[in-house]
Amino acid sequence: MPTADTDLAWSAEHPGEPLISARRLTKHFGAFTAVDTIDFDVRRGEAFGFLGPNGAGKSSTMRMIGCVAPITSGTLRILGMDPATQGPKIRARLGVVPQQDTLDTELTVRENLYIYGRYFGLPRAALGPKVDELLEFAQLTDRANAKVEPLSGGMKRRLTIARSLVNDPEILLLDEPTTGLDPQARHVLWDRLYRLKQNGVTLVLTTHYMDEAEQLCDRLVVMDGGRIVAEGSPRSLIVEHSTREVAELRFAPGQNSEAARQLAGVLTGARERVEQLPDRVLLYVADGEHALSRSHEIGLSPISSLVRRSTLEDVFLRLTGRSLVD
Repeated sequence: MPTADTDLAWSAEHPGEPLISARRLTKHFGAFTAVDTIDFDVRRGEAFGFLGPNGAGKSSTMRMIGCVAPITSGTLRILGMDPATQGPKIRARLGVVPQQDTLDTELTVRENLYIYGRYFGLPRAALGPKVDELLEFAQLTDRANAKVEPLSGGMKRRLTIARSLVNDPEILLLDEPTTGLDPQARHVLWDRLYRLKQNGVTLVLTTHYMDEAEQLCDRLVVMDGGRIVAEGSPRSLIVEHSTREVAELRFAPGQNSEAARQLAGVLTGARERVEQLPDRVLLYVADGEHALSRSHEIGLSPISSLVRRSTLEDVFLRLTGRSLVD
């Protein structure tokens, strides 16, 4: 597993410069613009996220950072290098966890790690201890000699992450790291990623899960339609673009519009608002319980209701007019 002592020669020589820097970064596929003139910086040692729905441009951005897709225009620098001319040097210092696992299911867990290490030219003598270290980190030591095929989804994902660390990368790219995993497997994976960050690895990830972004990211950008619509820490984005609490009310079919109109009358704060979704009405307020009491006072009888804190999905709804899961 990488440690804080990993070779960070370029970073040490340029302590004030970001590890990744993009200016007016653009990616076209024919007439389609997947990434539209975006700017961002990723600092050493942080967890940086791209949050947005499918088709927002997250994966296209990651492929450019990973030096597997050329940029169309703009500038992109990674570890001070240009991907267009120094792609192999950059890739040697990256770890990549793709959206879909690409493990060799006919090999054992240990063999997957060992062979991947050989791809990087690591000597056989050094690979044995490295593989053992990665197996322990991924909590797969007891499965080291098992074939990959029967492993659970969470185990396969941990093995993919362990494989990405075989070259002691300075930057780890993770594209939708927990898609398809059950809640327990997701939490185990979050713990492994948190430990990597504590050991000095810079994490860059895409996700459309708000809770994942809040758990993992120091800073993130919200993307929609290939553009960045907001940037900041999860908490600062929520404070800037939403209210402290949200009251969710569900009504019988066909009643949302009238209920939303009446609920607008219970709002008192300058930033409070009503959002009508197909299956429910959201009240963005400072005090959710008070808002629910007021809704009953004006004669509304929702089928169900709850009060929760604002999340990044609420930020996205505010900025784009639609839910992250649309």
